[in-house]
Parts: sequence; structure tokens; C-alpha cells
Amino acid sequence: REGGGGRRDAREIALEAHRGEHRLALVAQAVSERRAHARRLFAPLGPSYDRYARVLSLGQDPRWRSFLVSRVEARSGDRVLDVATGTGAVAVELVRAHGCSVVGLDQSPEMLAVARGRVAAAGLSGGIELVEGNADELPFEDGAFDGLTFTYLLRYVDDPAATLRELARVVRPGGTIASLEFAVPEPALWRALWELYVRVGLPVAGRVISPGWREVGGFLAGSIKGFYARYPLALLAELWREAGIRDVRLRRLSLGGAIVTWGRRA
Repeated sequence: REGGGGRRDAREIALEAHRGEHRLALVAQAVSERRAHARRLFAPLGPSYDRYARVLSLGQDPRWRSFLVSRVEARSGDRVLDVATGTGAVAVELVRAHGCSVVGLDQSPEMLAVARGRVAAAGLSGGIELVEGNADELPFEDGAFDGLTFTYLLRYVDDPAATLRELARVVRPGGTIASLEFAVPEPALWRALWELYVRVGLPVAGRVISPGWREVGGFLAGSIKGFYARYPLALLAELWREAGIRDVRLRRLSLGGAIVTWGRRA
């Protein structure tokens, strides 16, 4: 009987291990699907991304990026990581504004190809390194950077809290961490106008531009609203602090249609 009990225990352990492996596989598949969706969504947009991002943001996107860069305290000799660098617009602006060197990381090789062209055209190939990778597994040592920026990132990750911890990990104590993201306006009038634009204006404009932009235009409204339903700003700020970032501040821009968040690595 004792031996039989041992065999039953072994079978139960093996079954539980199998179930655990299955659950992990399902989680990994979901994460892979989420990353794959983001790559598939934006891969064809690289060559036209900056032009139409400006148009579809009603000319505000460059202003948002400039404010983001202004929150970063960096100087010549410092090294800043720009995560989800996309076409490299923030990376170029960081170098021009602060004289620092920048590593731009993105999971999309198509976007990075556009970024390389932008960096070369700006004459900044010596100051900007572009790397393919994802924000959840940064290929850098702890405290490797003096600052970090990221744009339109947390809506596309499985666990924003874990991603924030990973971002903070590679920044030295005292270094600035800053992000730019879309937001939902709070005042009723501006929110109503925002709802009208993202639900009607963006999809219509996207259809006029191209099939790829049509998909983005139809996707953004639900993505933005869904994210803030799960992660209200107060909760997001708390996740930043729990990740080891202090002095967290938020600034709404363009009547609340975008938000820049920044703080210092503890």
C-alpha cells in the first residue's frame, strides 16, 4: 500500500507538472500572439509612419515627442535607451537636444530599417545604435543606461508591471525614465469630441490612406479605451513606483489626448 501510494503521488506530480507546462505554453502563446499582432499591424507602415502619424494626430505628434525628450535629463557622454524606437524619431531628437548617445530598440525589423535611413540622413550614425529586441527581455546589464524613453509601448505588452520593472532594471539610480502614450480626455466635452474622432474620424482617414492605416485606425479606439479601463492613471503611476521609479509625474497634452509620464530610477 505504501508503495502504491508512492506510485500515485508520482503520477499526480507528473500530471500536475504537465498541466503547469500546458498553462505556461498557453501564456507564452498569448504573449507571442500579442507581439505578433503589434508587428503585423505596424510592419507595413514604416515608410509612411511619420507623415501620417502627424496627420492623424492633427499635427500634435511632433509636439508630444519634443515634450517627452525635454523631460529627460541627459548630457554629452550619457547613454540613453529608447525602447519601441520605431522610426527613430525620438532617438534623433534625444541626440540633438542633449548631445547624448542613444541605443534605439524595437521588435520590428521593418521599422528599424526606416530608422536606419533616418539616422543616416541626420548624420547621426555615430551617436545612435539600433537594436532589434523586445521590452520584456532587454539584452542589457543592470544600470547600463543614464536614462530611458519609451513610446506607445505598454498597450502592447502582456504585463505592464513586469515590463516597467524590466525597463527600470537597465537604468542607473537617479536616471530619468519617461514615456509618451495616447490618453482619453477627462472633461466631458473633449472626451465626446475624442470619441467621435477615434471612432469615426480615424477609421475613415485610415481607409483613405491605405489598408494598413485602415486597420490601425479601426484598432486604436478600442486599444486605448481598453487599456485605461484596466489601468487607470492612478494605478499606472503606482506601477511605476512599484517598479523602482520615484518622483513620478504626469502631464496631459493636447486637451488630454496624450500623456507624458516621467520619474527617476530609485
